[in-house]
Amino acid sequence: MDALRTLADALSGLPGIGRRSAERIATYLARHPDDRAAPLLSALTEARAQLTACSICGSVTTRTQNPCALCSSSTRNPALLCIVEDPADIPLLERSGAFNGRYFSLMGKLSPMRGQGLSDLRFDALKKLVAAANVTEVLLALNADVESDATASFLRYELLRLFPRLRISRLAWGLPAGSAIAYSDPVTLGRAIKGRTAL
Repeated sequence: MDALRTLADALSGLPGIGRRSAERIATYLARHPDDRAAPLLSALTEARAQLTACSICGSVTTRTQNPCALCSSSTRNPALLCIVEDPADIPLLERSGAFNGRYFSLMGKLSPMRGQGLSDLRFDALKKLVAAANVTEVLLALNADVESDATASFLRYELLRLFPRLRISRLAWGLPAGSAIAYSDPVTLGRAIKGRTAL
């Protein structure tokens, strides 16, 4: 049963999958190795071979198109930069249709409880991007919780103060407190982007 435990451990390390769910999924895959486990293994192998993180925004892209399509697009405004916590937030914001700039993922937020500090986030890459791309406005599209607020404060009062002409805004407070961008619909996100206010 070591193999089953190892599989459950690997599954429980994924976001959104608790220990109990991981054990159920592992048992299911073990009971259906040909019709469920084999296609999953094939898809994971293919994804590992073909996908990577965009060298600029951090979103998922193919190894053959890096930087990604959004970062490479000539129709987007490079002076506008939307900062998110997680790359999965980027397609959600894109679906709102309200933002035509570029994106940048921090790959997390400041969270002492989870052991995420300054060195764990992409702050150095962000400074370089803002300076090199002549960004004039940064939109902080962070979640509405205490740790995200702390991250936004650090960005505003520490990191981005190095760029005095930079306009800094944040999503309007149309998102419920304590919720994540991942649980918001495109209309709500669109209104939040359009109603952003300066910090």
